[in-house]
Amino acid sequence: MTYYKISSLVAQALQAKQPVVALESTVITHGLPFPQNLELARNMEAEVRAGGSLPATIAVIDGLIHVGLEDDELERLAVQARDVGVRKVSVRDFGPAIALGECGGTTVAGTLVAAEAAGLRVFATGGIGGVHQGAPFDVSADLQQLARSPVVVVCAGAKAILDLPATLEVLETMGVPVVGYQTDEFPAFYSRSSGLPVSVRADTPGQVAAIARAHWGLGMRSAVLLTVPPPEDAALPADAVQGAIQQALTEAAAQGIHGQKVTPFMLGRVSELTHGDSLKANLALLLNNGRLAAAVARELAG
Repeated sequence: MTYYKISSLVAQALQAKQPVVALESTVITHGLPFPQNLELARNMEAEVRAGGSLPATIAVIDGLIHVGLEDDELERLAVQARDVGVRKVSVRDFGPAIALGECGGTTVAGTLVAAEAAGLRVFATGGIGGVHQGAPFDVSADLQQLARSPVVVVCAGAKAILDLPATLEVLETMGVPVVGYQTDEFPAFYSRSSGLPVSVRADTPGQVAAIARAHWGLGMRSAVLLTVPPPEDAALPADAVQGAIQQALTEAAAQGIHGQKVTPFMLGRVSELTHGDSLKANLALLLNNGRLAAAVARELAG
């Protein structure tokens, strides 16, 4: 595949129809400081392996889209993000990153593009992008790509800093099934409930796989969004999180922060305002999503 480098392990697993889980890399390059970013990347891969699937972290390295990173490549990406910074790669950014021989972390949308191209059917992340609060014109490219890529996306809903009702409305318009895993409510990323309904509930990885097979078997081309509440022992009360989010939003507006810089600023500031509790919840839900994604990948492979 032109512009792609598929790792030998991923290529062999796909050839043998074994379960593979895609992992994004902006959490490494733009989500966490060093060395926590590298530790998380390794832990996410370990969770997927422990669940009986092969992890395939996706990133752009030296102008090639890598599907499956070696440990030294994970470390290089984390260190380079700390020392000189790397590009945040969404759908629009692949061309420039490739043409200029750059390195970059792929967003949800960017990872979906690469996962579909490589033939991966399951992807684990933290939270998807969506419609921004107070700026309904500011809609993440994640939503449009979810409408285009037939992949099961395992997440804790949309990032809590977003307009969750508007995000769900756009997902409905795009024809993306929003599946609640063992819940009837859309999770609010750091919190287990938003008070908003999902379109369907699934209680086992087998049910998730059956929904995905039926959806794609009918010729639908969209993702299946599998939303998973964060673990109970790490989840935060919704009202406590909202106070921190509103303060961070006010500060972002005052500082003129917009575009791709909003999310990393917000996540970092909310972590500060919650004295690190939101970061702990973020790490816990990521690992939880990796475990479930491995189980869903096994079901789809079977």
